[in-house]
Order: sequence, then C-alpha cells, then structure tokens
Amino acid sequence: MCAGAHIGRIRMNDKQRKLERYRELNRDAKKGQIVCAGSSLMEMFPVEKFAAEAGEPVIVYNRGIGGFVTSELLDALDICILDLEPSRLFINIGTNDLSDAQIPISRMMRNYEEILERTRQALPEIEIYLMAYYPVNYEAAAEEMKPCLRIRTNEKINAANQEVQKLAERCGYRYIDIGDALRDERGRLKAEYTIEGMHIKEEGYREIFPEFMKYAAEPGWRSGSDKIL
Repeated sequence: MCAGAHIGRIRMNDKQRKLERYRELNRDAKKGQIVCAGSSLMEMFPVEKFAAEAGEPVIVYNRGIGGFVTSELLDALDICILDLEPSRLFINIGTNDLSDAQIPISRMMRNYEEILERTRQALPEIEIYLMAYYPVNYEAAAEEMKPCLRIRTNEKINAANQEVQKLAERCGYRYIDIGDALRDERGRLKAEYTIEGMHIKEEGYREIFPEFMKYAAEPGWRSGSDKIL
C-alpha cells in the first residue's frame, strides 16, 4: 500500500480535530464567500494569508484536510463546504485516491460527481472550479515517498485530469489548471518547489497564487451570481 494512503488512515484523529476546528470557525464566517476544499495540497495552499497580504478584495476560506480521499470529503461536505454557503468553490480532491492502488479512477470520479451533485442541490447558483491535479517528481522524491509515487505517477495524474475535465464539462462547471509555473521541461513538479516529490513549498504556491486570483476575482458566470458578496 502507498505510504501516503497509509498515513491518511492512521491520522484519523488529526482529521477529526481539523473538522472540529473548521466547525467552530464556520460559526463566525461570512456566508457567500469563496471556499477552497480538498486534501493536503489544498490545505497547504495559504490562500487566506496570500490574499490578506496582497490586499485582495475577496474573502477566502480554506477548508482543505490533509489525507482526505473523495469519500471522506463527501462525508464531511457540510463542514468543509455547505455550512459556509459559498458563492464560489475551488476544489482539489482525489490525489489520495490516486495514491491508493486499490481505488480505481472510476470509483474516485463517482464520488467526485456525488460531491458536485450534493453541492448543487444545496447551493444551486454556486460557481465551482475543478482544479487540475498538480504533477509529482519521482526523481526529486525522498526515498520514503518513492513507493507512493510509483502508484501516483504523472501518467496516472494526467489520465485523472482528463476525467475531471470531462466531469466539469458534463456538470456545467469550470475545469482550471493553474499549475504551469510548477512544471519543469518534462512536465514534472519542479524540484525547487517540492518538499519530498509530492507536496509543494510555500514558494511554489506563491508562484501560482496570481493564477488562482485570476479566477477567484473574475465576474460571476452563473445566473444570479454576478459578484462575490
């Protein structure tokens, strides 16, 4: 089994603590804003910090949880997304599914589609951005990460991205790829931006933040959603 998937299972208490913290934070959060949801690659993206530093005229709530697979986000949909009643959602979920050889992409996509359907039912006018998965770099990986990256390859990531793009088109949402600045000439995650071959350093996230903001601050594109409240 991939080390990443194993870690995801043994850190269940950590996930529960984060959910409880988010539940508390949601009570004072302003509804109708931007929410980011997903697993560690979303949780580690300091969008709230970057937006505040740049004086961006938007409010962003990051509700990513490291180790989450699609089924776990589905179970925690209220806390991570629905309770905040966002007008705009950025979602990056599924990379931990891709790290588990026992989870086929087809099952991951069924869960992903259910996440979107349940969100649509609760928030019919929401604008959703399905984010492309970032690449990995096996050659720059720490030794303990390499078994995982033999399962979660860039070829597998690219195949999954094609399915996510199809899902976005089928559901009437947006598929976006903001990761160009993270890729080297071979399409791998740049060595200087990765912690251990998979996760991204803050400097890497700074490189893609302007691209994120291009979408976060754009005018509304669904009926009744002309602006972020």
